[in-house]
Amino acid sequence: MTPYSSNFTNCSISDFKHTVYPIAYLFIFFLGLFGNLISLFFFICSSFRRKASFSPVNILMLNLLLSDLMMVCSLPFRAAYYLMDYWAFGDITCRIMSYVFYINMYGSIYFLAVLSMVRFVAIVKPFTYVRWQSSRRAWTLCTVIWLIVSVASIPLLKAGTYEDSNQTKCLDLRPSQVGTIIMLNRGVLVLGFVMPFVVISVCYIFAALYLLKLRKTRQNQRSQLNHKKSCSLVIIVLLIFLACFMPYHVVRTLFLEAEMDIQDNGYDKSCHYIESLRKAAVITHCLASGNSCLDPLLFFFVGENFVKSYLVFAKSHLNN
Repeated sequence: MTPYSSNFTNCSISDFKHTVYPIAYLFIFFLGLFGNLISLFFFICSSFRRKASFSPVNILMLNLLLSDLMMVCSLPFRAAYYLMDYWAFGDITCRIMSYVFYINMYGSIYFLAVLSMVRFVAIVKPFTYVRWQSSRRAWTLCTVIWLIVSVASIPLLKAGTYEDSNQTKCLDLRPSQVGTIIMLNRGVLVLGFVMPFVVISVCYIFAALYLLKLRKTRQNQRSQLNHKKSCSLVIIVLLIFLACFMPYHVVRTLFLEAEMDIQDNGYDKSCHYIESLRKAAVITHCLASGNSCLDPLLFFFVGENFVKSYLVFAKSHLNN
């Protein structure tokens, strides 16, 4: 269920969301599908070329990629719903749509947080990183993340289709659900956003301080490149959080509290304020969906052996 798709009668933004959502979802679908499929292709090329198992970093990135692909494949259904103004894909598909969205978002958040931690250890404790890096450990960790977000998102499977004005609806927040969603949001806000964001921020700050300290000592060029590469990953992850996930969680919290206030006290605030908050909720929901377009940047800029695979592929085709 999408808490930003409020369909309450007063101060309605129905026209706004029926315009913005289809455009945003289809744009993210085409761009995200292209970027993630290209990333997957070069991951496979890299694996066959090296005839070796993925590194822990690449395993985490591969799971992030699969999460993004799952997300973008759900977006045409969402776009069609807002274009047609009714749900035509059945009750089970409706339940799956919200489930997939939140599995992707919080799975991505945890994969990004773990990536930052791994790269932080690689910078500060390189020998520990080499000693502890293991493909088996990485796959186990990814499995645990998938299990946690999948189980935690099960309550969303309860929200199926419903009838409103003789039309089948899905994805919209119903007034009767606001109280329950607020309770869920408080826990999810802390565990699903604040904690991972703190972890990533701490990794970035201490990694930056460590690299500044290393500048005073002599290092070979290869070591400097590896440190810059690791720091680049943490910076990109932090920027993705700031651009996609922070606005979403801040606005979602304000939006839900405002909708609860409307239920308790009516429309005592100006309609302009309520409409602005609801429109902001729509926009930030699209930004959160857009993380699936930005994650391929990680593969291109800091994915281990990803750029090498791309260069080998390009060179072979140029020679032919």
